[in-house]
Amino acid sequence: MDRVRRGWSVAVALAVVTPTALAGCGAEKTPRFVDGQVASASPTPPPEPFEFAIAPEPDAEDLPISTEIGTTVSGGEITSVTLAEEGGGEVNGSLREDGTSWVPDKPLKNNKKYTATVVATSSTGDEETKTTSFTTMGKSGSQTGTGLYLFDGRTYGVAMPVVVEFFPGIPQDQRASVQKRMFVTTDPPQPGTWYWVSNGTQAYYRAPDFWRAGTTLSTRIALSGHPTGDGRYGDMDRSATAKIGDKVTMEVDNATKQLSMFKNDKLVKQMPVSLGKPSTPSSSGTMIVMDKQEQTVFDTFAELGPVEGYRTDISFAQRITWGGEFIHAAPWSVGDQGVRNVSHGCVNLSMANAEWLFSQTKVGDPITVKGTERKLADGNGWTAWNLTWDEFVKGSALPVPADLRPSGSSPPASPTPGAPAPGSAAPSPSATAG
Repeated sequence: MDRVRRGWSVAVALAVVTPTALAGCGAEKTPRFVDGQVASASPTPPPEPFEFAIAPEPDAEDLPISTEIGTTVSGGEITSVTLAEEGGGEVNGSLREDGTSWVPDKPLKNNKKYTATVVATSSTGDEETKTTSFTTMGKSGSQTGTGLYLFDGRTYGVAMPVVVEFFPGIPQDQRASVQKRMFVTTDPPQPGTWYWVSNGTQAYYRAPDFWRAGTTLSTRIALSGHPTGDGRYGDMDRSATAKIGDKVTMEVDNATKQLSMFKNDKLVKQMPVSLGKPSTPSSSGTMIVMDKQEQTVFDTFAELGPVEGYRTDISFAQRITWGGEFIHAAPWSVGDQGVRNVSHGCVNLSMANAEWLFSQTKVGDPITVKGTERKLADGNGWTAWNLTWDEFVKGSALPVPADLRPSGSSPPASPTPGAPAPGSAAPSPSATAG
């Protein structure tokens, strides 16, 4: 049975360009003469020698359950891969777009023997078959916890990155290997890449521009049993398929103390706001709505202590940073909204405006705040869009395809982790009323 399927795309769209035949002006139609003789055409070069190899080595033992079937071929192509579990059935999987390996659709089982059969066909039509067998390792007791902020069947905003969290963080020398196991596809295709926050506790995936409304966004974080560094292995595979809804964006200008809401790039409504006072300023930058709660309680006693701490009921709260900044209703500051900043860092709205905005937005919608005394810290929330594309691609642990690289840049010499980003990863979530 042919098991080769072009499955998960690693965020690369390959364009096939067909050479166009040239005719008319400039076409050479008279024979060439050399020393009075008609010159013969250049000889057809011989076909590239047909060679191929597979991995892992025969009888390899204690391999991770994330093991892929490596394939190297010249002068031909891989036409079939079959992987069978001893005493069990066949394993489904697909060939990577670059043809370097075949990836099982699900994690393999621990302490099991598998046999791979790979068929390659030369450019002249000759077939060759190779087989290899290997045994997987037992389950490790030392794991890296993972989280995926994307859920099946949900509809998100156009700025929604694929967000993966790791605890503890992934060491820099392991990020390339881990990134190769994080697959994203979009329909229609909108290729992107990953960015690692400096201490390796978060990775974001996005394209150069916001997702198109109506896009289907699918991901598989295939890290169950995969080495993650320091003797640890990924805890489980995670996957989700979601939709991208209408384009809703928000802009807040501290100079005017107004929030402008746009839908599909058309201004819908402006609302007065009060931002963080000078001692607790709001963050300037592009943030993303991460969570929405119609009713919640902001409790800061654990953070600020019994003297300065407080506990307050809050309506229509939309979290935009891990550090405790929200868009929310603040009826106590209506007289200040549009005039002065009095909050603890949040974006204050009247009850009516907060309720209306809450009804219009969704997780994944972007909000850009400008003109405050503090810049948004990298990793304080889903900060994927607080970077230019030139900055974002530098956070990839793998070389970025040529069509995604900024103009004038060159690929890394080898697939080593990119330069660490400034700042730190997400602190523990907190809430601060304002």
